[in-house]
Amino acid sequence: MGNLSKACVIAVCGALSLTSQLAFASTDYQQQRQQFVEQMVTKHGFTATEVESLLAQATRNETILEAIARPWEAKPWYQYYPIFLTEKRLQAGLKFWQEHEQTLARAEQEFGVPAEIIVAIIGVETFYGEYRGKYSVLDALYTLGFHYPPRAKFFRSELEQYMLLTREESLPARELMGSYAGAMGYGQFISSSYRHYAVDFDGDNVRDLLGNITDAIGSVANYFAEHGWQAHAPVATKLTATDTHAKLVSKGLKPDTSVAELKQNGLELNQMGTSTDEALAKVFEFELADGHEYWLGYHNFYVITRYNHSPLYAMAVYQLSQQLKQAR
Repeated sequence: MGNLSKACVIAVCGALSLTSQLAFASTDYQQQRQQFVEQMVTKHGFTATEVESLLAQATRNETILEAIARPWEAKPWYQYYPIFLTEKRLQAGLKFWQEHEQTLARAEQEFGVPAEIIVAIIGVETFYGEYRGKYSVLDALYTLGFHYPPRAKFFRSELEQYMLLTREESLPARELMGSYAGAMGYGQFISSSYRHYAVDFDGDNVRDLLGNITDAIGSVANYFAEHGWQAHAPVATKLTATDTHAKLVSKGLKPDTSVAELKQNGLELNQMGTSTDEALAKVFEFELADGHEYWLGYHNFYVITRYNHSPLYAMAVYQLSQQLKQAR
């Protein structure tokens, strides 16, 4: 090594390693981009020029990468729920319900989803349309699809869906704004959900979730119905905070144990008659500043998590829906 010190060797090797990583990342990016272009051409009939032109207009956004690395759902419950369960949101929800009472009643009748659940979703997602997202949807999907390895495949799929959506609905692909994850409109639908679950609820032959609140209400209800919402069935029941209930907590979101079996293992229900013993359920634990609280989540609680795969999210939606229902 001549007169090269150990520190210099490490520095040189580190620099070479970083250069190699960057070269690999660049090669990987080019391959993924080329594969994406070819896929859109062969699978969906776009021209290579169309796809390349759109990608050329997209920009990698570091703020988006920072945002996805620290989602609100990573917070403990006692820090999470005050974000959404506020008097201001409750009052805005009651006003929204009053203004769109007929549309919400029709959605409930047609899809079997309670009006308070629909109102709570739109309230949690966008504060009734007030905060529909400040990021370019194209930039978000491009950034996460090509520069966020943990979920790149998913977001490239959403970019694919976005190009199909904007073509089908004649939407300006470069101009739409949404969340850092590319969700859009009153109900914050990602592109695949927009394509599969959006409905024309006002009969104008357009599925507009970006500016049409009637379509948004119907589409949120349809989303829940398509994911198996059970009309008039329970969502969740609060349990006493006991060591027994703590031991019944299990991983996952989907109910996988009957209420009867949970009772055999020590489950104590505060409310009688909320469900049959045959119903499947799951015990969830939520962290408080000075302990924990426990809830029994049923099938409908799981359906809420299909909107956002987080028990904290589902609980915030459910509790806001109950506040709205009681205040009405």
